[in-house]
Amino acid sequence: MTANTDTAELDLPAPPEPGLTADQVVARAEAMIPELIERQAEAEERGFYAEDIHERFARNGFYRILVPRRYGGYEFGIETFLRVSMTLVRGCSSTGWMYSLGAAHALMAATLFDERAQAEIFGGGDFICPSTSVPSGSAVPAEGGGWTVDGTWSYSSGAPYATHFMGHALMPAREGHPPAPLLFVAPRSQWVRLDDWGQQLGLRGSGSHSIRMENGHIPDHLAQPGVQIAEYDATSGTPGRTLHGNPEYGGALLTFINFINCSMAVGMARGALDAYEDLLRVRTTLVPPMVPRYQDPDYQLWYGDAVGMIGTAEAALLNAVQQWHDATVRGPAAVTREVDLRLSAICRHVAKLCWDAVGGYIMPTAGSSAVRHGERLERVWRDMSTLRTHAGLSVLLPTIAMRQLARTLVH
Repeated sequence: MTANTDTAELDLPAPPEPGLTADQVVARAEAMIPELIERQAEAEERGFYAEDIHERFARNGFYRILVPRRYGGYEFGIETFLRVSMTLVRGCSSTGWMYSLGAAHALMAATLFDERAQAEIFGGGDFICPSTSVPSGSAVPAEGGGWTVDGTWSYSSGAPYATHFMGHALMPAREGHPPAPLLFVAPRSQWVRLDDWGQQLGLRGSGSHSIRMENGHIPDHLAQPGVQIAEYDATSGTPGRTLHGNPEYGGALLTFINFINCSMAVGMARGALDAYEDLLRVRTTLVPPMVPRYQDPDYQLWYGDAVGMIGTAEAALLNAVQQWHDATVRGPAAVTREVDLRLSAICRHVAKLCWDAVGGYIMPTAGSSAVRHGERLERVWRDMSTLRTHAGLSVLLPTIAMRQLARTLVH
């Protein structure tokens, strides 16, 4: 699901492996699953994945999946990116979360900013850019142009190896109106990472540190007054669609944010199912006749229901991704708020199916020994519980977004 992105005629930089395919990138992620499982505790102890893992991700091309070909990226599209994310999360929730929330915002940058900004943003090839959607801090016009930004942004997943940060700050109030947001991209030289992550219930290795800026200078071409990513209207076209000729750089961004969260849910549920399968093979039933659990009719039913629910969730997510792509191909006018919210509604139930499968079937029947500290299933359970506290997925999506969807349909 990618547009024609041949850049030979433009004399633009080629990606490190010009012949690399989307399937090969996904296969590289799959090959890393055993090692990521083995190193989960290490990632939690550190608070983020190791430098050698980061270097492997770079060599595998993971940080360039969504970067435009024009700037040496692979421009494989969001389906490939989400498949890689789900796969890495299946191995280690923290590692997959940190990777995904660091690399995903290449799509936003390539969609929202003009050619000058993108040439600067993507100049290094690999692009790792945590982002927060909740405005924080302040942005005031700077002498000589641009903006002076101060603030602290918590939960900036992907911060340890980040090349940039994308955030929202509040501009001064005007004429009785409340302060409006300023969307900005700040290079690594403009901010510091705080050492404040790792004590949460789950996702302890996700590198979700806070980012602080003090008197940071943001030039005008890296700032967009009044823009909030989750509410962006792409129906008149976007700078990225025009620049790259790829309709996916003109898609609905709220939905893409929800796709990211749902890929995390599906990946975690897949990891829990893997651990459950291992238990069925090695443990016996609790009462006579003592047989391996995989031979017991009750465990077979519980396993089958979990497989079906998780498979349905993944299928719904990938179908929604296809609908998202199809809308972008039809043109900017098709990328409506109604489409954005309707696909987000599907995301809500993708996440719910995953939670119900793990919480309703896998965890109650796995046994208490499976959730001892350090067990794989115990870690996945903590990570999924933390995902459930994500405000966008568990609070804003089921309430504000669903009400807004109804309003687009009923006038």
